[in-house]
Amino acid sequence: MIKQDGSVLVHRPTGYEPVNWQPPKCMVSVKAEDGSLVVIATRQQPKESVSMEFKEISLVATGDLVDQGEFALHVTEEQMKQAVLILPSLVETGLKPLQEEKNLGDAGFTDIVAEDKNGNFVIVELKRVPASKDAVMQLQRYLDTLGKRINRPIRGLVVAPEIRRNAQPLLASLKLEFVRLAPEKCFKVLKSQKDTKLSQFLS
Repeated sequence: MIKQDGSVLVHRPTGYEPVNWQPPKCMVSVKAEDGSLVVIATRQQPKESVSMEFKEISLVATGDLVDQGEFALHVTEEQMKQAVLILPSLVETGLKPLQEEKNLGDAGFTDIVAEDKNGNFVIVELKRVPASKDAVMQLQRYLDTLGKRINRPIRGLVVAPEIRRNAQPLLASLKLEFVRLAPEKCFKVLKSQKDTKLSQFLS
């Protein structure tokens, strides 16, 4: 594959990673040699060439590549947190974020500490992937640590697209809660609030 910026990629029949490549701005030359088509891609710094010999050609296709799409990853875990800070109702109606990345010492840093509509403290543990037992146990460590510092009811919420089946019994036994949140929803919030400063949503 030769792209219009001068980058060249060599792929095998399977897999998505190229087995060899040249970066953009390399020089590409083509010649016929002993009945084969030889394509040579050369970069200048450092001086390096990749030579590709085609003994049989099944398909040749050309065209202009246009990049008009948006990245399909949607959001990272950090961006999910930003979306919740902007629009807390993604997690729960009446939720009021108080602090992000709260340092709880040996227990680590919480994603979000908030207050619900009933005045309870809420610790939110966000995951971009299905939440595992480790996420549940991490949340419980936050609750145990923060519970020694304040004299108010505390709720623990695991917020993720899904929760793994083997984590559900542990979640129930610890009386923690799961809230389903798709990264796509967070992406839409961030897209509509590109210029919003997160600091204005934190008290």
